[in-house]
Amino acid sequence: MRIQMTLNGKRLEEEIRPDLTLFEFVRAHGCFSVKCGCETSGCGLCTVFVDELPVLSCSFLAARADNKEVTTLEGLPEEAEEFGTFLAEQGAEQCGFCNPGMIMNTIALLREKEEPSDEEIKSYLAGNLCRCSGYEGQMRAIRNFLSWRDERPGAAVIRVRDKKDQKSAGEEEDSISKETAAGGAV
Repeated sequence: MRIQMTLNGKRLEEEIRPDLTLFEFVRAHGCFSVKCGCETSGCGLCTVFVDELPVLSCSFLAARADNKEVTTLEGLPEEAEEFGTFLAEQGAEQCGFCNPGMIMNTIALLREKEEPSDEEIKSYLAGNLCRCSGYEGQMRAIRNFLSWRDERPGAAVIRVRDKKDQKSAGEEEDSISKETAAGGAV
């Protein structure tokens, strides 16, 4: 099976096995921030963006990313560094194994919500397994980042997408959800 995709801004065309996961594909292309801790969609370590929406790459077939844009943490260096600094300042990085997935989901949250509530933050981070912390450091990091961003309008790299982009992302999310409900791989 031949697929094409854009991975972190680079156009790729490749012959793949039909059962190849997106996780395996991105790792084979040097995206080592993407980790697999469970292979059951339960830990969030493998989170990547497909057309700007977070997906769990360990259970998402690479074939489903055909003609799509895939972004890993390597493709978001400024955003990752910007928020990662706040994680480190709060001691929330401890072993660091969960950080890439945590950062990807935090970026997704901050692109969707201008001022997320604690409940919205917890909801976005619910699928991220961290065995080192009680998530309090991550919550503090997000809250501190939001305060920093509010004190410096226009300074943050991570920004809420405009309404037009949010609508198209929602429509794509509905499409992915309908495929899943119809028996497609997530």
